[in-house]
Amino acid sequence: MTNLFKIIVATLVFLILFSTGYYFYEGIYKSPNSQKIEQSFVVGKGAGAKQIAMELTDEKIISDPYPFLVYLFFTDSYKKIKAGHYNLNSQMSGKEIADTIIDGKIAKTKITVIEGWNIDQIGVYLQSQKITTQASLYKITGDPMNSIPPNLSEDIYNRFSFLKDKPKQASLEGYLFPETYYIEDDTDTENVVTKMISELDKKITSQMREDIIKQNKNIFQIITMASIIEKEVKTLTDKKMISGILWNRIQIGQPLQADATVLYALNKNGANKVYTKYTEIDSPYNTYKYKGLPAGPICSPGLDSIIAAIYPTPNDYFYYLSKPDGTTIFNKNLEEHNIAKAKYLN
Repeated sequence: MTNLFKIIVATLVFLILFSTGYYFYEGIYKSPNSQKIEQSFVVGKGAGAKQIAMELTDEKIISDPYPFLVYLFFTDSYKKIKAGHYNLNSQMSGKEIADTIIDGKIAKTKITVIEGWNIDQIGVYLQSQKITTQASLYKITGDPMNSIPPNLSEDIYNRFSFLKDKPKQASLEGYLFPETYYIEDDTDTENVVTKMISELDKKITSQMREDIIKQNKNIFQIITMASIIEKEVKTLTDKKMISGILWNRIQIGQPLQADATVLYALNKNGANKVYTKYTEIDSPYNTYKYKGLPAGPICSPGLDSIIAAIYPTPNDYFYYLSKPDGTTIFNKNLEEHNIAKAKYLN
């Protein structure tokens, strides 16, 4: 073997070892992302290291499973993994993520945002759970009643493209998706809000987005319609029927006359009866006074309501009412509607 051949072999071996070492060093000690994106991750009971590594990769929390696995096995840490809900972020290195689930740094507080809650109600709830204050939430989400815009970082707007559909001055009403979340004690208000927006972003699929565009609508309009539907009826079947009726009204220029929008304008959370004097309020949320959609969403709609807003059941009805037993009556004209009101509501 000549000296030149030995040098070439040695060089190749060195390059391979160096490249391999650098690959694992990057995967273990370096963060793959410049932006900090909060994400909840669940380690199931009995989940093995390989399963966890693959799930972390699938959820784009880490970019490559193998450096992560090497770290766990070389430190003998794979035996110490603890099940639970974890709050991770995209700026964490593989080592930091591994150490988090090894040390059992489980998210501390479980919260559940209910379908149909508005920002005001969410703020009261988060304050009661000692997550943040109502005032702090409004600083981030904006205040729809006082025309105060949200105060989100530019990174958040860049991450969630669907926020660009929303008028700049409009608050984040409707965008805080109702779901169960796990919050660490030191999580700031913007991160809490980001979790909820992120969940909404996941729920609106690429197919749903394409279908919205085909209808010459945008996500802001869909969320606004979905928020009204959320307050009107309970079942997906009824929601899709009501969606068809409300879009029918918009198409012919008939006011929506949705009671929930008037109650929102009056900040009457929990009320369900609208008196004639209520309908005279001068508010962009008063759909008795102004045609078309209100100024923005009136609550956080659930997935069924969003689906209903995108995919209404085609019908030729223009009126509806809910009977005392919860069933919904549909009518084609005002005369039929008034007969139904007299029959079921008086």
